[in-house]
Amino acid sequence: MSMVSLFLSKYFAEKQDSEMFMTAKHTVKTGLTASAVVSSWTIATTLLSSTSYGYSYGVSGPFWYGAGASVQILLFSVAAIELKRKAPNAQTFLQIAKHRYGAPAHIILSCYSLLYQTITSVSLLVGGSAEPIVMLSLPEENRRNDSNSVTQVIYTLCGGIKATFLTDWVHTVVIFVIMLMSAFVVYSTSSVIGSSDKMWELLTTASELHPVEGNAEGSYLTMRSVEGGYIGLVFVGAGFAAAVDSQLFQKAIASDPAGTLGGYLLGGTSWFTIPFVLATTFGLTAAATEHLPSFPTYPNRMSSYEVASGLAMPYGALSVMGKGGAFAILLMVFMAVTSAMSSETVATTALLTYNFYQSYINPKATGKQLLRFSNFVVPGFALVASSIAVGLNHAGFSVSFLITISGILVDSAIVPMACTIMWSKQSKFAVIASPTISSACGIIAWLLTARSTEGVLTIATLSTNLPLVAGNMCSLCAPLVLTPLFTFIRPENYDFEKFKEVKAADDYEDGGDHRVPETDTQAEYEMEAARIHDEKNEKILFRARKWAIIASIVMTVSYLILWPIPMYATSYVFSKGFFKGWIVVVFLWAFFAAGTITLLPIWESRDSLAKFSRYIFSGKITKTSPQVTVGMQPEKISRSGSVAEGVLEKVVGKASDSGI
Repeated sequence: MSMVSLFLSKYFAEKQDSEMFMTAKHTVKTGLTASAVVSSWTIATTLLSSTSYGYSYGVSGPFWYGAGASVQILLFSVAAIELKRKAPNAQTFLQIAKHRYGAPAHIILSCYSLLYQTITSVSLLVGGSAEPIVMLSLPEENRRNDSNSVTQVIYTLCGGIKATFLTDWVHTVVIFVIMLMSAFVVYSTSSVIGSSDKMWELLTTASELHPVEGNAEGSYLTMRSVEGGYIGLVFVGAGFAAAVDSQLFQKAIASDPAGTLGGYLLGGTSWFTIPFVLATTFGLTAAATEHLPSFPTYPNRMSSYEVASGLAMPYGALSVMGKGGAFAILLMVFMAVTSAMSSETVATTALLTYNFYQSYINPKATGKQLLRFSNFVVPGFALVASSIAVGLNHAGFSVSFLITISGILVDSAIVPMACTIMWSKQSKFAVIASPTISSACGIIAWLLTARSTEGVLTIATLSTNLPLVAGNMCSLCAPLVLTPLFTFIRPENYDFEKFKEVKAADDYEDGGDHRVPETDTQAEYEMEAARIHDEKNEKILFRARKWAIIASIVMTVSYLILWPIPMYATSYVFSKGFFKGWIVVVFLWAFFAAGTITLLPIWESRDSLAKFSRYIFSGKITKTSPQVTVGMQPEKISRSGSVAEGVLEKVVGKASDSGI
C-alpha cells in the first residue's frame, strides 16, 4: 500500500499534502466509499460475536445482530450528505461544531468522539488478541500471532486516508471471498453437512438435545427468540454510538459528492451481509455439529468462556473444513482488525490535528505544519491505544463487553450532533447539557438494572442483555427529550450558510496567500469556476438528501419491523422448505454484496487502471493533471485538464481581451 501511495503521487498528481492526507481532496467514488463503510463497521466482534449469537440463539441471532447495527449506516447517509452540502470545505465534522457553538460545546463533542474512537481502537486490538485464542484450535506447531499495528501505521503515514480507502477495499474483498467459499462448503460440498436439508435436520436434533431457553419450542429455527430480540436492541444502541465516531464523517468528507449517497446506502446494505451470512454459516454449523465427533469439544459442549471468546466460529470451521477453515477465520480477523484500525487512526489524527492543534494551539497553522503534526499523531495514537488494550486484555475485558457498553457512554451525543447540521434552533446550552446528563442517566440505568436482576456487579453481570438494553436505550433516547427542552428555554436561529466560511487548509509551504489573482479577469474566472462548481454540487447533494431520507426510512422499517416482527409474533418454527428458502436469501445477499464491493471500485477506476496497464506494457508514463479545486491559483487553473463545466463559455470573451 505504501508503494501504491508513492505511485499515485508520482503518476497521478496526488501530492500528499494535508488536504490529500485527511480528505483525499473529496474525490473518492461510490465503490470505494461503500467498501470503506463496510470495512469500518467490520471489526473482530462483527465476525466472532455475531457467530456466537448464531450458535446461542439460532437463526434470530445473525439477523438481529445485522439489522440492529446496519440501520445506523443508512440513517447516517442523511447526515453525511447534509455535512457535504452545508460545509463543503470542512476537514472534520467537529470543525463546524466549533464554528457554530464556540469552544465549550466543541470540546464536549470532541471528547465524546475521542472517547468512542479510543474505545473502538482498543476493542480492535483486544479483538486482535483473540487471534491466539482462535489459534488454540490449531496444532501447536501451526500457531502464530501475526496481529500488530506496525504495518498499519506505516501505510497510514505514507498514504493517509486514501491508503485507508484502498486497504479497506482489499481487506473487504478477502473477507467476502472467504465468506462465499465457506457458505458453499457448508451448504454444498461438506461431507458433514453439505445441504440446507441436512443442516435443518442437525439443528432439529440439537434443539431436542439442548433446547434454547426463550426460543419458541426451544428451537434454533425460529425468529421468536427473547434473547435474540435483546441483541437487536443492544446493537441498535451500540451501532448508533458509531455515529459519534468522526471517522464515518471523515469517509463522507473524502467521498465525491455524487458518490456519497450510493456509497453509504450500498455500504450499509452490503455490511448486513457479513454478520447475516457468516453467522448463519458458522454459528449454525457450530450448533448443528456440536453433538458430532467432528466437533473439537466432542462429546462436551462449548464452555461459557469459549462462547464469550468467539470460538464458535473457528470451531464450526474446524468441524466442516479442518485446519484450512481455522486459518481462513484467522485471516478474516486479521483483515478486519487492520483495516478498521487504520480508519480509526486517520479519524483520530484528523480530530487531534484540526480540533486540538489548529483550534487551540496554532490557529494559523499552514498545511505543512498540520501534516507534520499528523505524522506525529499516527504512531503516537497507535502506541497509546496498544498500551490501553494490553491493560484491559490482562484485566479480563472482552471485545464484546467494550463494544456493547460503548453506546451507554456516547449515544447521548448523537442527537445534539445530528441537530448541529439539521436544526438551526438548537442552542449551545442544549449541546453541553443534554449529552452529559443523558450519559449519566444511561450509566445509572445500566448499573441499577444489573444490580436488581443479577444481585451483584461484575463484568459478567454487566454484560448480560437486559442491563445493556436499559443503559443503551436510556442514553440514546434521553436526548430526544432533553435537547428540545433545553433548546426551547433559549432557542437560537443559526444561519447554515455560515458553515461555508470554514476553509480548507493552506497547503503552500510558506503559508502565504497565493490565491490572490493578478488581474480582475483572473479573479472573475476563478469566482465563476467556484460558483458553478458549488451550484452543481448543491443540486447533486440536495437531490441525494431527498433519496437518502426515503431510502433510509424504508430500509430501516424493513429491517426492524416488516421482515422480523411477523415471524416473531407468530412464533413460527422454520419448516425444512422454509429454511431452504432462507438459505437461498443468504446466498443471494452474499452474491449481491460481494459483487458490489469487489467489482464496483474496479469499474469506477477503469481509466486509471488502463493508464497503469499502458505504462506497464509500453513503458510510457501518462501523468494525470490535478483537478480544479475551489481556491486554486489562477495559473494552476489554466494548466488544469479539468475545468468546471460552462466556465470557459461564460468568460472566453473577456479572457481573450486580456490575453489569457
